[in-house]
Formats: sequence, C-alpha cells, structure tokens
Amino acid sequence: MPWAKIVKGVWDWRGVWMTAPGVAILVVALRFAGVLQPLEWLALDALFQLRPLEPQDKRVAIVGITEADINTLGQWPISDAVLAEAIAKLKQHEPAAIGLDLYRNLPVPPGHERLVELFESTPNLIGIEKAVGDDVGEAVAAPTVLQQLNQVGSNDVPQDGDGKIRRAVLFLKTPDGRFLESLGLKLAWLYLEQQGVTPEAAAINSRWMQLGNAVFREFKANDGPYVRADDGGYQILLNFRGGAGSFEIVSLSDLLSGTLPPDWARDRVVLIGPLAVSLNDFFETPYSFNFIGSPERMTGVEIQANLTSQIISAALDDRPLIRVWPDRYEVAWIVAWCAVGAIASWSLGRIGRIVVIVPLLAVGLTAGCFWLFLQGWWIPLAPPLLGLTASTIAIVAYIANQEREDRQLVMNLFGRHVTPQIAEAIWRDRHELLKEGRLMAKKVQATVLFTDIKNFSSLAEESDPETLMLWLNEYMEEMAGLVLAHGGVVDKFIGDSVMAVFGVPIPRSTPEAIAADAVAAVTCAVDMAKKLRSLHRKWHAEGRPIVNMRVGISTGTVVIGSLGSAEREDYTTIGDSVNVAARLESYNKEIDGGICRILIGEETYLHIEGKFPAQYLGSVMLKGRQKPVRIYQVLAD
Repeated sequence: MPWAKIVKGVWDWRGVWMTAPGVAILVVALRFAGVLQPLEWLALDALFQLRPLEPQDKRVAIVGITEADINTLGQWPISDAVLAEAIAKLKQHEPAAIGLDLYRNLPVPPGHERLVELFESTPNLIGIEKAVGDDVGEAVAAPTVLQQLNQVGSNDVPQDGDGKIRRAVLFLKTPDGRFLESLGLKLAWLYLEQQGVTPEAAAINSRWMQLGNAVFREFKANDGPYVRADDGGYQILLNFRGGAGSFEIVSLSDLLSGTLPPDWARDRVVLIGPLAVSLNDFFETPYSFNFIGSPERMTGVEIQANLTSQIISAALDDRPLIRVWPDRYEVAWIVAWCAVGAIASWSLGRIGRIVVIVPLLAVGLTAGCFWLFLQGWWIPLAPPLLGLTASTIAIVAYIANQEREDRQLVMNLFGRHVTPQIAEAIWRDRHELLKEGRLMAKKVQATVLFTDIKNFSSLAEESDPETLMLWLNEYMEEMAGLVLAHGGVVDKFIGDSVMAVFGVPIPRSTPEAIAADAVAAVTCAVDMAKKLRSLHRKWHAEGRPIVNMRVGISTGTVVIGSLGSAEREDYTTIGDSVNVAARLESYNKEIDGGICRILIGEETYLHIEGKFPAQYLGSVMLKGRQKPVRIYQVLAD
C-alpha cells in the first residue's frame, strides 16, 4: 500500500527527521542572536584575503605625509604655508578632484591667508570634518571657508564590534541637523560628473542612490550576519580593492620637490593624508586578519581612497558592490545545509565514509560561498558550516548508538555459539544482515548437523539430576567447542541434542564454499567421535556412565533469520535440510555405528566423496517425507 511505503520511508530516514530540524533551529537561533556574528566577520575577512589581487585603480592616488616628511619639515601639524604649497603644486597637475584628509579647523601659521585663498580658488578640493564624536575623540570642524563653499566631506567610519572597518558611510546626519556626504563619496561625485554620470534615485527603491547602473543599497542593522548593528546614516559594505598599499602613493616631499611627472595627477582623484606611524591614523580591516605576527592596519586616507574607488568602479566598470541575501533566504540556506549534513551522513551510514565525504561537502560549501563572493554576494558561511558539522555529529552519534544496539542484538542472537572470526564477519556485514532490528530472513545453501545421545532417557532415569546435569554440560561443552572449531554455528541445544549449521549466517556464494561446509560438518562429526572416545576414558576413570551418539548431516537449502518476539528472539535455521538431518540422526537406531554413528544425505556425500570412508545404505523413506532419500554412512571408527 502507498501509505505503508510512506511510513516505511519515514522510518528508514528517522535519523534525518530526528536530527536535522533540531540542529537547524539551534543554528538559526544562534545566528539571529548574534552569537555567530564574529565567525561570519572572520569568514568575510578570509574571503577578502583569498580573493585574487585586483589591478591597481589608476584613477585614484595618494599623497602621503610620511614620518620622513615630518622629520624634514620639523613640525606637526605642517604649517598652512606648506599645505598651501602642496595644493598649489598639485593643481598644476590638473587632478579631477583633491581630497584633503587633514583636520584644519584652526590656522597653523604661517601662510594661513594663502591657504584660504587656495581653498576659495579650488572648487574641486574637498576638506574633512569629523562630524560625530566617539570613544576616540570629539567631533572636529572643517575649515570655515570650505564649509561656506560646501566643499566638506565626513571622514567618519563605523567600526564593527571587533574594531574592524567593513562598512562606509555615504551620508550622515550631523548632531546639528545637517546632512553631510562622506569624503570618498564627494570625491567620486566630482570625478563621475566629468564622465557625465550624476546621482539619481534608484528605480527599484527611491531611497537608494544610483550612479550609472550601480545601485547602492542602504545597509540595515540586521543585514547579512549583522545583528543590531549601528546603521545610522546611509551606509554600504566596503568592497576593498586590497590591503594597505593598494593605491599608488607618493610622499609629500616628492610633491613639493617638483620631481613628479607633469601629468602625474591629471584627471585623477588625489587624496592628501597622513601615513606616518606617529600620527596613529590607522584602522584594522579584513586584511588585518592573521594568526601570526601583528595585524596589518590601513590608514584612514587609504580607507577613503577605497570608498572613492569602489563608487567610481561600480558606476563605470560594473565592479560588484557587496550584497547580502534577505533573511528568509539565509534561513533557507542554513536549513538546507543542516539537511545536507544529516542526509549525507545517514545515506553513507558508515563512519569511515562520513569522515571522508562530509569534509568534501564543507570544502564545496566554502568554494561556493567564495565563488559567490567574487560575484559580489556575501552569503552565510559560518552558520551552514556549523549546521553541516553539527548535523553530521548528531547523525554519527545516532549511528554509533544504533551500532551499539545492533551489536548487542547480534551478540544476544548468537551468544557464544559462533567463533570470534564468524562474529567479526557478522558484525562487518551487519548492514546487509540486519533489517528493522532483526536479522533478515534469507535462503542459503548450508549443511545442517544433528547429534543425539543414544539411550539418554534410560540414563536420565538412573542418574540423580545434579550429576546428570554436570555430566551433560561437560558433553555439550565439548561438542559445541568442536562445532565452533570447524567454523560452524551452534543453532540450539534441545535436551541432549545439538543442532549445528555450517555456512551461515554469511551466505556462501560459490560451489567450492558450499562443498567446504559439507566437508567441515563431516570432519566435525568424525572429531566428535574421537572426542567421545576420549571422554569415555575419563568418565570410566571417574565411575560415570558411558554413552554412544548418533549424527545426521544434510546439505541443501535452508532459511536463516531471527525468530521470536520482542521479549525473546533467537537466531535459527529452518527448512527441508534441517528436517532431513534430524530424520537421519534418528533413522533406524538398529544400524550400528560404534561409538558414533554418522548418516549423511546424498548431496552431502557428493561433496565429501573420496575424502572420508563411507558406504551406501540405500534409498529410504524418512519420516515426514514423500520421496525416498539416498543415505550413506560415514565410517568414523
């Protein structure tokens, strides 16, 4: 029935249903609680560092104020006169825009009048102000003249919880109510305006800015892996071109000396800012991530250069901006990888396979996230990796627990009735043997051996119970030991009888193996005769009774499997060959066989012919059978 198949399918995959949803709920909860945010930041840092180096953006350059420049000039801050000379020389190179990443809220004599004059006569020069105070310092105003000319940009940068810069501000609202663009944005606007590109409201969202084909999506507090981040102003994720030193940099001394080529800065955006270590204008970025040595830091002027380059490249070159998925996609992504880990681990089943395949899946996940990052998408990596790993661990733990239960089941079924070698073979092939908590029933070719003590009833009447039980246990112990020694399985003890099977539970697949089982069974019976003769000598010396035994052996098709209820279950063998072996053991008790009479069926005889002395007794009708059976006697004495 279809419904029965559905129920069976659900049960067959119970490990997945029991682990994947719980792991997914846990990982998603951790993700939205912000616990995984630091791991996602580290993942982003790694993606940046693994990304191939991008070509240097020749449209943006930096005039850096180095430690050597300060030592040469002999003062900091540099005077207005020196700064005015630098701006004047730079103007001669006809740059598209000049960004002054230096605080100049107060005059630094001499030369202040000359500097103000240059500010007024350089419409493509943008100064800075620190608009928002923070833990590092208070707000810093821009030069008054630049404020009046609306040639001011903010150099404020938001830091993540780990102190790194991964975002940039395009616009912000100052405490006094003004709307202020960032330095990087204003410089990019000046450059793009000369290329005929002006800002406009994006068609998909009028709140977003569009330049060319590039839409600058506004960062929100819970975008990507962020949880309750400070999203004040209009922010975007920074797509760095590289680590520190990614832009062409010349020193202030190079500019002042006039040694630069005449067209060095023509049509370029040039930023002037500090690089000297003593000025401590450094920030950590994704490229600061490393395990060995001091982290690399980037100067503030280089961060503004990265922002300018990002805006220009997105508008003119279609260089990707970093985007993130909506929350619903991220949840589906995380849940999917939790399911992948559970399904893959459950399908593989064996721990040895899992420890090989699942790491490959993790590599594939990482490679996929990296490829998407190259296309401009920052999608979750740490949560799905955690989900993949956690669901795998949960499945492995579940499988290990199931294996413990399966081993206990196998041991309960076989107990002491198989050799260690057979026990290992059973455990090795347990997945093929076990089904729904029991051994699968299957038809196999095997050889069945039955033994019985001759006249045991009379002996039992003449012996006291305790003595009889001790004597019988000794006999059974020796006979069972011989079965195990010859590779057989002791199926059961029935009173004074032993039923053993050769060729189970691992099915034989070749005629040679089936014949070997028949030979092993007959060899076992012959050795039982020898062992009984040895026991006779011992029992005679101890004054205990002496008995003879009968053996019946039959080779053919049998059915093996576990039989019983949930409370009591045994491994057993049933089938026509079992009945034939039992009937051969009890057939015509008048036939003499000495200490141990061994009767075998025709198929067994065909396998052992020429290996043991045997005689044909005839074709007889065994009890319960409708056709005659050709029987033979193996001569054990």
